[in-house]
Amino acid sequence: MTDRTLTTNTMSQAASVCNIATGKWVADAGTGVAMTFTPGFTPRHIQFVNATDRITDEWYEGMAADSAIETAAAGTRTLETSGGITVGSAAAGTGNSFTVHADLVPASKTGYWVAIG
Repeated sequence: MTDRTLTTNTMSQAASVCNIATGKWVADAGTGVAMTFTPGFTPRHIQFVNATDRITDEWYEGMAADSAIETAAAGTRTLETSGGITVGSAAAGTGNSFTVHADLVPASKTGYWVAIG
């Protein structure tokens, strides 16, 4: 067994408080459009599911804006570095919200989301 040292270990959950919000989304037959959700807290983890195509995109605190880890229906996982999920900020006037890029919200699809903060 080899001892390993962590070079980075970040934790931000304060006083064991955890917020959870969930929702459903339905996109019409028009062109995909970015969607903004306001769960009322700053998410630390977001799971955005396209149930129609069985694609899941996840964002974790510490990831860059507009990024996500995408899991396709076949199980293939990729790191999206653009066209992902962006968490709002108080400085930008978008605190307690997150925006999902239009690429993740194609026309005529239905899905669900979970935000944990």
